Amino acid sequence: MAPLISVVLPAHDRNGQLKECLDALLAQSFRDFEVVLVVDTSPDCPERTADAYGMRDPRVAVLRLNAAVGIGRARNAGADRARGDYLLFLDSDHLLDPEALAALAERLEETGEVDVLLFGHNRLNRGKLWPGGAEQELAAAGPEVTAAADRPELLGTPPLIWDRLLRRGTVPPFPDGHYDEIPVVHATLLAARRVAVLPRECVTIRRRHTLHPVGSPGASHFDLFDQYARSFELLAGSSAAEALHAQLFTRMVRHYLFVFDLAGCVDRAERPQFFQRASEHYRGLLPDGYRKPDGREGVKFSLLSSGAYAAFEVAKLSHIARGAVTGRR
Repeated sequence: MAPLISVVLPAHDRNGQLKECLDALLAQSFRDFEVVLVVDTSPDCPERTADAYGMRDPRVAVLRLNAAVGIGRARNAGADRARGDYLLFLDSDHLLDPEALAALAERLEETGEVDVLLFGHNRLNRGKLWPGGAEQELAAAGPEVTAAADRPELLGTPPLIWDRLLRRGTVPPFPDGHYDEIPVVHATLLAARRVAVLPRECVTIRRRHTLHPVGSPGASHFDLFDQYARSFELLAGSSAAEALHAQLFTRMVRHYLFVFDLAGCVDRAERPQFFQRASEHYRGLLPDGYRKPDGREGVKFSLLSSGAYAAFEVAKLSHIARGAVTGRR
C-alpha cells in the first residue's frame, strides 16, 4: 500500500547536517511516509551515510544516480521514484518538528484531497529562531479550501518548495540552474484547483538565508531571471493572470533585491549587470496601475525601475553607515 507522504531528499550534505535531518524524519510520530534519499556522484553526497539509513529503516529508499546532477534533477528523479499520495521536498539542512507530519495528515483529513497544502517554517541562525516570510499570509488564509485566484496573496509568498505538500502527479520537472524551485512552485499554484493552508511552523531551515547552496553544474545566480521568466510565461496562460500579475511582480522584485543585497551572492564585478537585468525585467513586466510598496522598500523599487545603479549603491552605503552610527544591525 502506498504511503500518504513521500519525502524527496537529495543527499547533498555540504555542511554535515544530513544525519540530523534524517533522524528528525524517522522520529516523527506519524508513520505513514517514505523517504526517497537521492544520492548522485557529487562529493557532497555521503554514500555511506545514505546506505546506513537505508539499511536501518525500511521507509528509507536510497536512489543512486550515475552523475553529479545537482538539486533540481535529483528532485526530479526522487519524484519519479516516489509512491506517496503527496510529495514533500526537503534538503539536508531542514529539520521537521516531531509532530509536523501528523499535523499535515490531520489537516488533510479535514480538507480532503488537495493539490497544494501550504504550511509555515522558521530559520535557525546563531541559536535564534526567526519566522518565515509568509506567516501573515498563512494566518489570514483561513480554513477554507480555495484556489490561487481566490487568494492572490499566496502567489506573493516566497517561492519555496519545502513549505508545502504537493499532490503526486501534479509536479512539473524542476529546471536546471539555481532557484529551480521558482517555476515549479508557481506552476503548481496556478494549476491547483484546491489549495489549503496549515498556519503552523513545521520546518526549520538551518542556514542564515533561504538560498540553496547547490545548483546544477554551471549554475549561476543570474539563473534567477530565467526562472521568473518561466513563471510569468505560465501566468500568461492562466485565466487568472490579471488578478495575480501584481502579486507575482512584487514577489519577483523583492527576490531580485534580496539576492542583490545579500553578501556573497552576486560578485562585485557582476553587480551592475545583475542590477540592469533586474531593471529590464521590472520595466518589461510592470503591470498597469501598479502601486509599489511604501517606505524605504518603495524607494528601492523606484531606483530599480529607473536603472539607477549608482544611486542605489550610494543609498545602500548611506543606510549601512547610519546603522553603524546608531548601533543598528
